[in-house]
Order: sequence, then C-alpha cells, then structure tokens
Amino acid sequence: MLVEIGHFALVLALLVALVQGTVPLVGASVRSRPLMDLARSAALLQFGLVALAFAIFMHAHIVSDFSVRNVFENSNTAKPMLYKVTGVWGSHEGSMMLWVLMLTLFGGLVAALGRSLPVTLRARTLAIQGLLGFGTLAFIIGTSNPFDRLIPAPVDGRDLNPLLQDPGLAFHPPFLYFGYVGFSITYSFAIAALIEGRIGARWARWVRPWALTAWCGLTIGIAMGSWWAYYVLGWGGWWYWDPVENASFMPWLLGTALLHSAAVVEKRESLQRWTVLLAILTFGMSLIGTFLVRSGVLTSVHSFAVDPTRGVFILVLITLVIGGGLLLYAWRAASLETGNPFAPVSREGALVLNNLLLCAGMATVFLGTFYPLFAEVSSGVKLSVGPQFFDATFVPILMPAIIAMVIGPVLAWRRGKLAAALRRLLPAAIGALVAPAVVFAMDRAAPPAALAGIALAVWAMLGVLTDLADRSGVAKLPVAASWRRLRHLPRGTWGYAIAHFGVGVLIAGITVSTAWRSERIETLRPGETIEIAGRTLRLVGVTEEDVANYHAQRAQIIVERPGSAPMTLHPERRWYPVARSQTTNTAITTNGFGDLYLALGDPDGQGGWVLRAYYNPLVPWIWFGAILAALGGLVSLSDRRLRLRVPAAATRLAATSAGSADN
Repeated sequence: MLVEIGHFALVLALLVALVQGTVPLVGASVRSRPLMDLARSAALLQFGLVALAFAIFMHAHIVSDFSVRNVFENSNTAKPMLYKVTGVWGSHEGSMMLWVLMLTLFGGLVAALGRSLPVTLRARTLAIQGLLGFGTLAFIIGTSNPFDRLIPAPVDGRDLNPLLQDPGLAFHPPFLYFGYVGFSITYSFAIAALIEGRIGARWARWVRPWALTAWCGLTIGIAMGSWWAYYVLGWGGWWYWDPVENASFMPWLLGTALLHSAAVVEKRESLQRWTVLLAILTFGMSLIGTFLVRSGVLTSVHSFAVDPTRGVFILVLITLVIGGGLLLYAWRAASLETGNPFAPVSREGALVLNNLLLCAGMATVFLGTFYPLFAEVSSGVKLSVGPQFFDATFVPILMPAIIAMVIGPVLAWRRGKLAAALRRLLPAAIGALVAPAVVFAMDRAAPPAALAGIALAVWAMLGVLTDLADRSGVAKLPVAASWRRLRHLPRGTWGYAIAHFGVGVLIAGITVSTAWRSERIETLRPGETIEIAGRTLRLVGVTEEDVANYHAQRAQIIVERPGSAPMTLHPERRWYPVARSQTTNTAITTNGFGDLYLALGDPDGQGGWVLRAYYNPLVPWIWFGAILAALGGLVSLSDRRLRLRVPAAATRLAATSAGSADN
C-alpha cells in the first residue's frame, strides 16, 4: 500500500506541475495577483509530493521490498545498509527520482525565499520551473516508473552494480545532481526575464546566488566523481575524458562563464543578452548530459539505461527546452537593453575574454564527445577520441583563460590600464618565471608543457596573494592597519580569492601528477620486492575471506622507505557472487604531497600476483584545489545573500503598488 501511495504522489505532483506551469503565466499576463501567487503554493506542494514519493521509494530499498521491480534489480538482502540507501540513486529510475527531487527543491526554495522578488517575475520563473517539472515527471511516470510492481515478489534481488557499492556514492550523485539540476532555476529566471523583456542589475542580483549555489554543488560533485574513479577503478588515474565525465564538465564550464557574466550585469548593467543566452545553454548542457547517460548511445560505468524509447523522450524534452528557449531568445533579445559601453582593456573586457575562452573550451569538449557519435550514425564507422585530443585542444584554450583570470580582478571597471595592472602583478609574474626555471634546473628532462603548467599554477596563486596584499596595503601601511583592512574586505572578495587560489592549486596538482608520475606493473611472489619512487614494496602474501556480500582476496604489502617506519597496505580483489562481478579495491597512502597507489591484479597460476603500483606526486592537490574553489563560491554566496536584503523594501513597495493597481 505504501508503494501505491508513492506512485499516487508522483501522479499528483505531475498534475500540480501542470497547474504551476500554466495558471501563473496566465495570471502574469492579465496582472491577476491571486493567480500569480498560486505559483508559490504549487511549487511548495509539488516539492512536498515529490519528497514524499522519494522517501517511500527509499523506504522500499531499506526494507528490501522485492515486490518493487527497481528494488529487485538493484538490491539484495546481503547488501550492507549504506548501499541499500545509496542504491536508491544507483539505477536509472532512482537517479531520475533524485533529479526531479532536486528540480522541485529549487522551485520550492525560490517560492519560500523569493518573497522580495517582483510578483510577475516570481510567478513566471516558478511557472517555467513547473513546466520543467511536468516534463520530467511525465518522463518518469511514462517510461521509468520507480514503483513498478513484480507479482509474485521474488525472494531476493539481483544486487547493485558492485562498482557502485562504495561510500563515495552516498555523496557524489546528490552533489552532482544538485549542481546539474540547480541550473534549471537560472534557466527559468532567464526565460521569465525574456518574457518580461527586462534584464538589469536587480535581475542579476537575484539570479547570481542561485547560479553560484548550483556551481558549488556541481564543482563538489565533479571532484567527488573524479576521486571515486581514482580509488575505485584501480587504473591509477583521476580523469580520462570519458563522455559521461564530459557531460558534467560542459555545464560546469558554461556555468563558470555564467557566474562571471552575471557579475558584469550586476555591477555595470552590461552583457544582459549574453548572460541570458548562457543561462539557457548551461541548463541545456545539463539536459544533454542526461541524454548521454540514459539514451543508450553510450556504454559506460556511469550509464543507467539502454532503452532507446527513453532516449527519444529525453531528446524531445531537450528540443523543447533548448529549442524553445533559443527561439524565445531570438524573438525577444533585440528588445533588451544593450548595456553600458566599456573599453576592451577593462574588468568587463577581461571577463568577456574569459567567457569566450570558457565557451570555446566547452565547444572543444562537445566536439570531441559527440563527433564519434555523429560519425557512427552518418557513416557507420566507429571512431574513438581519446585524452590526446582533449589535451591538445582544450589545454591551449585554458592557458590564456588562466592568464586573464589573474589580470581581470586588478583592472578597473569600464576602462582599465593594462600596464598599471601588470605592475601590480609584478611579484606574481616574477614567481611564474622563476618557478619553472627552478624545476628545469632540478630536472632537465621536464616536458615543456609541464613547465608551462607550473608557471600557470604559480601565476594563479601568487596573483591572488598579490592582489590581496595590494588591497590591504601591505608594505604601504602599518601592519595593524593592513591586517585590519584585510579582515574587513568584502566576503565577495574573499570568495573570489579563495576560488582562484584553488584553481592554481588544482593546476599544480594536475601538472605535477601527470608529468612526474611513476608506474610499476610486476608479477610478485610472496617475499619478492619492487622499487618505486624511493620505496620498497614487499609482498607478504594474499589471503582470502568472505566479507558481507562479497569474497575478498586481500594482499599484504610492506612499504619501506629510508628514514620512515614501515607501513602495511592491503589492496584487494572482490568477487560479488550475486551480481557475478569482480572489482578492485585499491590501497592508497598519502602525505598530502603525493600518493602511493596499489592495486592487486590477477594471479599467474604459479603462486604469483600482478601488482600495479603508482606514485602520483601532488595528486591530492587536485581535489584540495576543487574544494577550495567550491569553498570560495560558498563564501561569496554568503555575501550575496546579505546583499539581497538591500533592495527588498523597494521591491516589496513595487509589488504592493502593482497588486493595488491590479485590484
């Protein structure tokens, strides 16, 4: 009975979404305050119904209700409780439930927190969000019903994909979807603004916190996905330009551009048309990523569905959302204000350059991801685009973007002086030249690309520190005065500084771990050793044991290094009998400046075991840099929320006047 209530809640949410997506639009067009206010109640009700359905779906997984087809196909009585919970979003149906939960969550948040929004803008925004919810719910109910029953109920389930039975799956998908779907609300704001024909600083001030919230979630989600692939798949790498990895990276690139262009709209009331276009395309890329995972066109560990019917439905939804948004943009964009002019050398100019480079990088990733699919459809020839293509095309675009990222914040608005900005950044420029020279002196075989990466990383980090020192008057004012000015810098400034410094840390991690990585793949018998990165690895032996719902082959490896105490690592191979699948469980030890990474391979049948050993210097900095970037976004977000209160009184007055006029 509980399962039927969950299904009924989804159907009722579909009907509420239809009302939310139509009635407030009519109310806004005829200036009816009661009809417009219906959007808030409908958005909150829709979220409540979807949350109820999601909770019931999760309960079915927790209690192992195998009369529900999804539970039968993705769970098992022997599965640990943690993975019963995370298995909720480990399937196609469950991931779509998480998707629509996030979609309605953002609509509910705008309804609850957007009281200061103009009534018409709020109504139209929530109406567009309701239409998105209607399309998603129709897809779930029509093609991916999570509450589909099995009669009679099986005794046990088939188990979840063993690769997904990992603690990282408790956090990676929710954060990723929070970011993916969070950009839906910026899309809704953009469409609502196009309908109204008004986009200015106040609109950007309302939109930017939501874009920043989604961007932070997507940043954390991508970083956690990279970490999961690193320690679960056992190949020693952290990114392979997998098409589904790219599916999350493309909206991140456009979302980053959207954040910066929205700042220009807010500060200088310029780039209105461009910002609206970015809002449409960013969420469009999120939908395209959904199509990749669920259409059946890809075979990947990330893929959930291979049913072409679902792919066609999503393709129609993408066409309506992106195509409809672009058609409305083409019709209404000409009526929008062009904004205030600015010189090419200015903070606005630097942000525009960064936007263009980010979009060019996204286009490169899009081309490398989809060209093999287009080629196969048109000619039947299967092509493969590997990391070499992306490294050769995306990285050269990224380099000038990093240079502009540092210069932009020290330029003045409207018209800046490049020579003066470079003088302020002289310490960073010196550091960017000295650092690769020092590295080359230590390693004459260092690749030129790695030296360039080192220069960019130092340029990004020192550029931030130099700017902060200049803003606080270091070496110009007494220490106490400088410290006081530093502490009282706006949170938005601190947010930008932390995020940009994090980018520098990330670049350093990527560069060093790629260029100076060590690798050994050897077959060892008990007692034999190998050397890697100044460490001696000795295989003691391999034991077997049954743990939870899998059978483990567990190696014991002693790691010895001069001047350090020996340590023991235990890489494993796991066999899941229900799923009839084998996985690798790596053993990693780190000191923050490098990882020793071990993965146990196959036995040779003569008492030996294949051991894959890697030493990845500075690889932890990749995830540390991503965390810093997201943290910077959160710090900026706190500042944005404070500033949102500034126009609240004026907005309420305008809304009251509008309501009085309508009545």
